[in-house]
Amino acid sequence: MSLRVVFMGTPDFAAESLRALLDGGFDVAAVFTQPDKPRGRGMKLAPCETKALALERGLTVYQPASVRTGEALELMRALAPDVLCVVAYGKILPDELLAVPKYGAVNVHGSLLPKYRGAAPIQWSVLNGDKYAGVTTMYLAHDMDAGDVIYREAVEVGEYETAGELFDRLSRLGAGLLVRTLHDIEAGTAPREAQDASQASYVGQLDKSICPIDWTGSPREIVKHICGLNPWPVATMELGGETLKVYMARYTDTVTDKAPGSVAGAGKDGLEIACGGGRTVMITELQAPGKRRMSAHDYLVGHPVSIA
Repeated sequence: MSLRVVFMGTPDFAAESLRALLDGGFDVAAVFTQPDKPRGRGMKLAPCETKALALERGLTVYQPASVRTGEALELMRALAPDVLCVVAYGKILPDELLAVPKYGAVNVHGSLLPKYRGAAPIQWSVLNGDKYAGVTTMYLAHDMDAGDVIYREAVEVGEYETAGELFDRLSRLGAGLLVRTLHDIEAGTAPREAQDASQASYVGQLDKSICPIDWTGSPREIVKHICGLNPWPVATMELGGETLKVYMARYTDTVTDKAPGSVAGAGKDGLEIACGGGRTVMITELQAPGKRRMSAHDYLVGHPVSIA
């Protein structure tokens, strides 16, 4: 008989894991998500991806404003899960709630723990130019992302892979790893490894203050900055008195003596900008204020750029 699961998660990264559990035949007793938030241009309240999937599959959904109340604890006790699955839920769970499930609370985290505990680990993997990223399943503990590891699985990061693309890959990888984890917990064969706290690193949420490109950086630092902030909050640059969003760039073989941030070339291949070390990068996709996202070539057709 399959484990009785209560699932807690909010964004599409979590929805992928919930879908895998449902397709895998697990008994999902209920789903907890964050309260609905305003979305879209009209800023109307809309359900998150996990809630939408849960309702589509006929599951009971709870959206408590706080999980640190007696009501939340009593509800969890009434649901009596064998295991609690937490994937990008967005709230810290109290110890009393974590103690309810027979087999504990299992989390899917988007890094190879103990590296990148905290928020936005996938984006920081790209921003920092890591060769490998991955997912970890672990038992939740009192300290954030510090619980015992069950499984890790690594993937190589593509040189031009965006955070959004890696996010999608890791959400699928994490979903499969969660299914494997629960099967092994049920069979009594799941491993348990304490994290080495001395190797731990921490990352925080992204915000728009990180968007401006530092052109004194190396080509790789700049490309990884652009890829790591795609699709949000998106790297930016100044050109012709406007702030442009920059979605994609690539390396070039150009050597230049132009100052970092100067336009080194503009044409069918894109917009070439000087950076640190006497090199350049080619901006290939961007967005001007009030305009759609487009190729740099298409932008240049309507916005000629002079090269000093």
